[in-house]
Amino acid sequence: MIRWSPEQAELRAGLARWYDDLSADHVEQDAEGVFPREKWELIKKSGILGLPFGSSWGGLGQDLLTTMYVLEGLGHGCRDSGLSFCVTTSMASTGVPLQDFGSAALKDRYLPGICSGDAIGAHAITETESGSDALQMRTTAKRDGDHFVLGGSKIFVSNGPIADLIMVYARTRPDAGALGITAFLVPRDTPGLSVGAPTAKMGLRTSPLAELFLDGCRVPATHVVGREGGGFLVLDHVMKREILFSFIVNVGEMQHRLDRCVDYARTRKQFGQPIGSFQAVSHKIVDMKIRLETARKWLYDTAERLLTGANVTTELAIAKLVTSEANLESSLTAVQIFGGNGYMSEYGLEKDVRNAVAGRIYSGSNEMQYNRVAAMLGLGATAPTKETPKP
Repeated sequence: MIRWSPEQAELRAGLARWYDDLSADHVEQDAEGVFPREKWELIKKSGILGLPFGSSWGGLGQDLLTTMYVLEGLGHGCRDSGLSFCVTTSMASTGVPLQDFGSAALKDRYLPGICSGDAIGAHAITETESGSDALQMRTTAKRDGDHFVLGGSKIFVSNGPIADLIMVYARTRPDAGALGITAFLVPRDTPGLSVGAPTAKMGLRTSPLAELFLDGCRVPATHVVGREGGGFLVLDHVMKREILFSFIVNVGEMQHRLDRCVDYARTRKQFGQPIGSFQAVSHKIVDMKIRLETARKWLYDTAERLLTGANVTTELAIAKLVTSEANLESSLTAVQIFGGNGYMSEYGLEKDVRNAVAGRIYSGSNEMQYNRVAAMLGLGATAPTKETPKP
């Protein structure tokens, strides 16, 4: 069990003063499905966007575990899950690869905006035909002097409609497999880049999502992040942080939901006694607690192993599976415990269910995570004979 230092606890507590304002009108704004720009201004003031980034660019210089601890606090205190998803998307999809793979010039020019929140980040990976199989992407990037010309389209671009900077993954070598993909940092105002209108969706409605189109989009070669052909390594690095950042927020949300259910079970009376005295209710709440603590442990333990340089392919897949399923079960249980009230929009619990469904799909669908674990166990046609560190 991690023992958090007073400094880490103080950093997380400092965010708490913003929680009420970040949660204001969350039910109504979810119904409207519009990005809450005024809340983003509060996020900027909180400093949370700069957590994992160096002080040279205006960040707070915190390590992975501290960043996750504070993000868990965001999940516990902020009822606008879409807003929290915007935060982790900008940090993980754009800030992380820019800091860890970008050139000094790119970092100096663009990372301060990510840290301050003046620039919102997104990444464009998925395509209509390739879906979960990123290696089959068809978006191309062809060298033309000191530029690359990008052509193609992407779907499911979270933060797309509000993004100022987009990490675009495109194929620079048609027949090179994983070594044929390159990551590009593309500013929103780049000619040839256009973003479609926000797409209506089931949950996380305040986190806008759209298609992205690249039509002769000229990007300077200096905007390659990493090296040409190294995009898949960048993406693998990013996805690890995306899972840890976004799903530790879910852990905070589950903790808040558990606290709320415990309080309701103690105070809500039926047949002359609190409903928490009924075994059918109390056991549901105990299951919520077990799932919460299991998810929390998997995420932090995986992050600790990642920091040692260990291969966490299996652990990360399990952590994602455990947390996404626990979050959905937790939300459904909360609705059941609150009964008719839980089904009503004003209580915000049915919204939690809709939000939680997305966690089984994004950051690699749960089916893909099962396949990944199976492969690491030596099952399947392309499975390794044993789990070995990546080169």
